[in-house]
Amino acid sequence: MFKNVRLLVFLPTFLVLSGGIVASFIDLDSFLKTVTAINSYLLANCAWFLSGMSLMMVITALIVYLSPLGKVRIGGNDAAPLLSLRQLFSITLCTTIAVGALFWATAEPLYHLHSPPASLGIDANSSQAKLFAMGNIFLEWGITPYAIYGIPSILFAILFYNYKTPFSVTSLFYPILGDRLGNGNSALRQLIDSLCLFALVAGMASSLGTGSITLAGALKQIFPPLEGYSTITLGAVMFAIVISFALSAVSGLKKGIARLSSINTWIMLGTIIFVFVFGPTVLILNFGIESFGYYANNFFKLSLFTGAAANDPWPGWWPVFYWAVWFAWAPITCLFLGRLLKGYTVRTSMIMIIVLPALFSMTWMTILGTTAMEVDSATGNSLNALLNSSGIDAVLYETFKSLPISGIMIVVLFVVGFLNYVTAADSSTDAISNLCTSGVFSENVESDISLRQKIVWACIIGLTAFIMVNYTGLKGVKMLANLGGFPAALICTVAMIALLKLVFLASRAEAEQKSPIELPKL
Repeated sequence: MFKNVRLLVFLPTFLVLSGGIVASFIDLDSFLKTVTAINSYLLANCAWFLSGMSLMMVITALIVYLSPLGKVRIGGNDAAPLLSLRQLFSITLCTTIAVGALFWATAEPLYHLHSPPASLGIDANSSQAKLFAMGNIFLEWGITPYAIYGIPSILFAILFYNYKTPFSVTSLFYPILGDRLGNGNSALRQLIDSLCLFALVAGMASSLGTGSITLAGALKQIFPPLEGYSTITLGAVMFAIVISFALSAVSGLKKGIARLSSINTWIMLGTIIFVFVFGPTVLILNFGIESFGYYANNFFKLSLFTGAAANDPWPGWWPVFYWAVWFAWAPITCLFLGRLLKGYTVRTSMIMIIVLPALFSMTWMTILGTTAMEVDSATGNSLNALLNSSGIDAVLYETFKSLPISGIMIVVLFVVGFLNYVTAADSSTDAISNLCTSGVFSENVESDISLRQKIVWACIIGLTAFIMVNYTGLKGVKMLANLGGFPAALICTVAMIALLKLVFLASRAEAEQKSPIELPKL
């Protein structure tokens, strides 16, 4: 197992994460107080950077799509696609939305509806608050996060397949630093990869923990005698998830991840069609269109809202926090998504990994969010009271209880949540294992050379999550995961600049009348 391991990638992440867990055991209060202070300082002083770069990612995506670079085929003019377009879309959707969008779709609109930012002068539970709630949902779960994922993914795909760079996050720096980066096992490459690896592993552990709590809540709905949040139930849920994504990961890309993603996409599609048909259909259509208009009209205002003028902490709790989370996952996610784009043009790739998933996510949020707000309004704000007393999972299940065959649909929701996390964890484990392995290049990326590493990482993530949920409530690891967003945002900024350099090179190649466009040497 350790024959081809990049030790400078593997060991720092393992030691730092373990050290954080040990520190939280020794003195949890001091540990959380210190990490929380650092996290709060960064949110307060770096909100401008995260908000500004999130907007720049969207603008860059538009520039790339319209530029001659959009015509470039990833892998060369004769490259054959690794996956079908349908497989590419379903994998992107399921490995990025994960379990979060499922449960936040009904809960987050209620938070914004009943507690809008004071500095904007919006009255709670008003018509303006409803529009703000859904507009902000579109911002946080729509085109912006997919642009944050998509820009480094497109760049990595071009560099990995067209320029034959190593399977490394630092390959994103190649258009700027060139051969000064060294080979795939240089100390600089490994240390930067290790930083990104830490952010992702900590994030996966915290996500597994919160996801397991939520799924345990679903089990309590399905089987009332169960203690939904007991150690045994949580352990069983985590064990099932870890076993599932470990088996899927070792099955390979096409047999494991692609099949799970395809099944999950169809179930998710069926779920939103069901809610659309049996929920407040006309209201969903009318309010969805109106909310999109609000979002489009206020896009720049919402994107750059930091709360500085009125000293309002609200943006740090919501959009700025989300930007930190999306950026934290982006450098590693780009390794997985980027390797899937072989054989497609940049423009087609952007449609499949940015535009279509964002449209699906916004549709998902519109249908479930509108339904939840309507149920809340019709029942005297009962869902908001439930949200404050029982958490986000209770709101989701209570919303579905207002629809027909709610018992069956709650089971479906459990399956969707389970598969969403498995596919997201599956893809991340795949990228983690390849990142920790030397000798991964475009010629052998389709081979599963790290099966034992995938199993080891699955066990480490599962064990970390189980310990933190039962003994620290995930507070420590979640903070550590959030801190990864700031250095990751710097990496994504470099990736954005590097991709714009490729736009310039492609434009120059087209001006020289090269058809089809071939990228020159960097």
